[in-house]
Amino acid sequence: MRVIGTAGHVDHGKSTLIAALTGTHPDRLKEEQAREMTIELGFGWLTLPNGEEVGIVDVPGHRDFIENMLSGIGGIDAALLIIAADEGVMPQTKEHLAILDLLQIPAGLIVLTKIDLASDSTWLDLLEADIRGAVSDTVLRDAPIIRVSAKNKIGLEDLISTLSKILEEKPARLDLNRPRLPIDRVFSMSGFGTVVTGTLSDGHLSIGDDVEILPSGLKGRIRGLQTHKKKEERAVPGSRTAVNISGVDTELIQRGEVVVHPNQYQITRRVDARFRLLKEASASIKHGDEVKFFVGASETIATLRLLGIEELAPGEEGWIQLELRNPLVTVRGDRYILRRPSPSETLGGGVIVDHQPKGRHKRFNEAVLKSLESLEQGSPADILFEAALSLNAAPIKEIITRSRLEASNAESALSELIQNGQLIILEEGDQAITSNTLVVPISHWNILQQKVFQIIDTYHQAYPLRRGLPREELKSKLKLTPRVFNALIHKMVADHSIVEYSVLIANAGHEIRFNDVEQAKVKELMRKFELNPYAAPSIKECQSEVGEEITNALIELKELIAVSQDVIFRKSDYDKMVEKLRETLQQKGQISLGEVRDLFNTSRKYAQALLEHLDTIGITIRDGDFRKLRN
Repeated sequence: MRVIGTAGHVDHGKSTLIAALTGTHPDRLKEEQAREMTIELGFGWLTLPNGEEVGIVDVPGHRDFIENMLSGIGGIDAALLIIAADEGVMPQTKEHLAILDLLQIPAGLIVLTKIDLASDSTWLDLLEADIRGAVSDTVLRDAPIIRVSAKNKIGLEDLISTLSKILEEKPARLDLNRPRLPIDRVFSMSGFGTVVTGTLSDGHLSIGDDVEILPSGLKGRIRGLQTHKKKEERAVPGSRTAVNISGVDTELIQRGEVVVHPNQYQITRRVDARFRLLKEASASIKHGDEVKFFVGASETIATLRLLGIEELAPGEEGWIQLELRNPLVTVRGDRYILRRPSPSETLGGGVIVDHQPKGRHKRFNEAVLKSLESLEQGSPADILFEAALSLNAAPIKEIITRSRLEASNAESALSELIQNGQLIILEEGDQAITSNTLVVPISHWNILQQKVFQIIDTYHQAYPLRRGLPREELKSKLKLTPRVFNALIHKMVADHSIVEYSVLIANAGHEIRFNDVEQAKVKELMRKFELNPYAAPSIKECQSEVGEEITNALIELKELIAVSQDVIFRKSDYDKMVEKLRETLQQKGQISLGEVRDLFNTSRKYAQALLEHLDTIGITIRDGDFRKLRN
């Protein structure tokens, strides 16, 4: 799934061209249609000759709405730079072209529209030569120029086939299993509720997914998905996606927020970046300048910190740190744009190299500058770690496949990450690390551990007299694969972070303790066992006396031994009975049920329950009407 974005000067025919290509006019607001000008983002789609559907984002061209344009242009796969044949390259053409270049849009073509208004081929040839000069040092330097007339339907087939060819040469968006949907529209639909739209990247979304909206932290669930007005069970990276979210009010969501899976992204108020100031900029930028920062569909005011220099002149590049007024979501590798708040002007842009810097850098620290240069280049360890982050917990071979590193680079990067503690080995043992060994990034490992502690602690608080949480209940709450879950629990037990009792799991240090009231009840119950040790109160009688939780706790603590669903003994009495039976069987060789009953002066019920219990645990074996010691 691909998304195409338009760019160009106001009234150069962007919306009209999209309507001719798709049959859908992207101007959805009455004001836009009345003024014949795109104010907000508009959308359409078409099917290419190879059968692939592509979405088209129509962005505003008028200077007053240039910032709306930025919220739609960042997630596109290719751009259509629209230039009207009757006017040629205009101011907003140049500004949009500069933005496309700063964002390093991966592909594009130039559409010379309204050729019906300039039928002189010589004029069109001159115009194309002028366009080539304007794009010569940008990402569109080699872009084909297609002449069209949306009004007369001329050149549309050539445009579509050329666009199809360009997209076929570009790789599909990667599914990194950590989706981000920057919200560029939010509205409410009758019968559905809250709907947000955006261009999905870095992963897929499915109906039923729990989602989080950052930076607000609102939680919801995906109720429905649409791509190009068609219902989908699963939205893939690169698609224009509408998401119907339950549990969130429309009024609480803002354009520029991001829909993500919980616990996969963190908000930031500070970023480190490489920045290029446009050579057309009206003035230099200085340390401490206030700027508008645009990334994805979000914008915020930021304070600019120049690193290693005092001033950056038009056409120059440098390192910057931005202190953001409002938190947002971005990651390493994202492209961004800076604009001057007043007077309004596009300054330049570049790439984020660190979206979570540890603090404010010393401006003239050589170590900081070298570190930023290393991050920009992307060492094999950086790349492998990013791949590991996208998979959370996975076998090494899957992480290497996702990273696309060569085997030798991947091996050294893996050793570096493990040695530095950035990757945690989940399945430790006597065997050497193999390609199938399960590893997890330290950040995700910390999250997993915290979840385990929290879930178990909540259980301990709710049931203080129980030894631990059932293992299967913990697995269900964590929603992990069996392999990852088993490895996680094994490692946490080995690290003495938690304790495992057969099918129960507890936090280290948890003990069953009775309060004064409970202890008094236990003392009174034990007195009744003491009075009649071999015909003791039944389990039901114990539960009636002290309650089910205390009874079960006494069994967990092995102060009481349940030999059947109804018969129970004190541990000391049980031990005496087992020892007495062993001695008798060693002397006589066998014993009957009646003899056991008489041996302990009890009833048939208690004797039979005890013998069947001893058969089960392998102390005795039945031989007709008698019991013998099992060899």
